[in-house]
Amino acid sequence: MHIHVLVVEDNFDLAGTVIDYLEAAGVVCDHARDGQAGLNLARANRYDVILLDIMLPRINGRQVCRQLREAGLQTPVLMLTALDTLQDKLDGFDAGADDYLLKPFELPELLVRLQALSRRRSGQAQRLQVDDLVMDLDSRQASRGGTPLALSPTAWKILECLMRASPALVTREQLGRSVWGDEPPESNTLNVHMHHLRSTVDKGFATPLIHTLHSVGFQLERK
Repeated sequence: MHIHVLVVEDNFDLAGTVIDYLEAAGVVCDHARDGQAGLNLARANRYDVILLDIMLPRINGRQVCRQLREAGLQTPVLMLTALDTLQDKLDGFDAGADDYLLKPFELPELLVRLQALSRRRSGQAQRLQVDDLVMDLDSRQASRGGTPLALSPTAWKILECLMRASPALVTREQLGRSVWGDEPPESNTLNVHMHHLRSTVDKGFATPLIHTLHSVGFQLERK
């Protein structure tokens, strides 16, 4: 089973040991040395599992996990940490972690847990659908009513975020973090992207799916 993993760990020796072991077992690994880099990679790529240290530079692991969940990304997260109190674990799960492994750990146990989380991930739908709007995450193709939609990379990220959250409202701040990270664009830039996305998704259809709550955010649903 092919597994693609993101390792977010600032200890280079530990990261190297983990990655060498996993790659020898056939796991494909990417590495980020701080929380912000990990967040950026997790947003830009599709991983089966994220290995996430808690004590990270720039943004700690809990904040990374929370921001991913707020953006609608449900990639399984295995937290790696030396923090071993019950409250530490509860805080990690509250942030959206799926599993917790204490340092020091045995590499075979890490691999088994990764494989279990990956199987859970493979059981998740890789096809998002709201009414007649469909996104195939594997083929990176979107369509509405059977008609293919031409989406820029930015439009794809925005639409995926809205579809994962549907029918909930996604605030402008959440959408900005999901697409542009910690350097959100000017308000007008987001408005322009949303205008083009609405034209692509709703133009020519009797029922609009993208709705705006003025100055607050956006919602994708059939009303």
